[in-house]
Amino acid sequence: MKKMIFKIIDMHCTSCAISIDGDLEDTGKVKSSKTSYAKAITEVEFDPVKISEKEIIDLIKQTGYTVKVE
Repeated sequence: MKKMIFKIIDMHCTSCAISIDGDLEDTGKVKSSKTSYAKAITEVEFDPVKISEKEIIDLIKQTGYTVKVE
């Protein structure tokens, strides 16, 4: 398993964080996603064999947010 932190830009509320977590975890390829609206980050634990960093970034972008790798 690998853990990465992504900086999320443009979150407006805690519902945004919940949406990001749900979208990532719904893929079945992410073990956990913990998004903090207050810190504007998401910490993702995943198996790099099942999903790549780029795929995670693309999923977050599809939710409507700008992403930077911390």
